[in-house]
Amino acid sequence: MSFNTPNPATYDLLMKRRSVVARDMVGPGPDDTDLKKILEAGMRVPDHGKLAPWRFIVLRGAEREKLGDLIAEALKAESDTSEKTAEKMKDYASQGPVLVVSIFSPQPLHPAIPYWEQQLSAGASCQNMLIAATALGYASQWLTGWGAFSRHVMNGLGLNDDECISGLMFFGHQAIEPTERARPDVDKHIIWGFPEGAGA
Repeated sequence: MSFNTPNPATYDLLMKRRSVVARDMVGPGPDDTDLKKILEAGMRVPDHGKLAPWRFIVLRGAEREKLGDLIAEALKAESDTSEKTAEKMKDYASQGPVLVVSIFSPQPLHPAIPYWEQQLSAGASCQNMLIAATALGYASQWLTGWGAFSRHVMNGLGLNDDECISGLMFFGHQAIEPTERARPDVDKHIIWGFPEGAGA
């Protein structure tokens, strides 16, 4: 295997990748073979200290509905939410054909490795999965929402006290081609050269 081989098509894919709203996705989602490729890409990210501060839960079919039930249960347990609103949230986890719950799983800290670097690696993992899914011909969307931050939901998924959900990653196919959204003005976010007057 050769590494860092130039591939202009990869840059083109990055510039044209577009999230697809999960509720607009259609099946089928990735099969086990393609999903493993997506997950492997999610683990091939910068990772200071080789700590692997991430893990994943794959949910399909009725397994997604179990998460929806857990989110509705959490809403009622943690907030003053009506039964009607909680019922609506049951569908949240079933929006796309396949759902990967990406978990930030921090490892014991090394003096030279700040905690936030592990968080960055977990975020890079989610982004790599989006790119890999697009390269394999699938639609994808990275969501969070209330349920992703609920301790009740995290406990129900078996997360320990140090872990949290970094992303609800939906995968499927797009029914229609997505449209572009407004993008930042590149020049407004770049300084070329050492900033003048910095620290003055």
